[in-house]
Amino acid sequence: MTKYLILYGACALIFFPLDFVWLSTMGKGFYQRELGDLLLPNPNLVIAGLFYLAYLVGVVALVAAPAEGDVLKALAMGALLGFVAYGTYDLTNLSTVQGFTPAVAAVDMAWGTVLTGVSAAGGVWISRFFA
Repeated sequence: MTKYLILYGACALIFFPLDFVWLSTMGKGFYQRELGDLLLPNPNLVIAGLFYLAYLVGVVALVAAPAEGDVLKALAMGALLGFVAYGTYDLTNLSTVQGFTPAVAAVDMAWGTVLTGVSAAGGVWISRFFA
């Protein structure tokens, strides 16, 4: 159990700051320009927090732990998970939400791919110091 908690914390240490910087810089510009009135004036932080907590469980259980200390494996598997997870969200929105743009879907899927891969790889690398 301790191994999973260390991996969770290590992945979170990478994931949260990177996504905060991304959303802080892209949120007011790109996403606002592309999505306009679809965006809330302020994000619901409780719901966002629930997403982050749950998503990192998936990153640890499906990527970081199975990578067994292999940083490159975590990077590749994390990128795949990010592509599939963010793709599910973005492509579903693109097919069902009026005003959701292909540009947002493409940028967000690329970001999810990079973010998840880097977070998983970084988390695996950091966790090596606690083994």
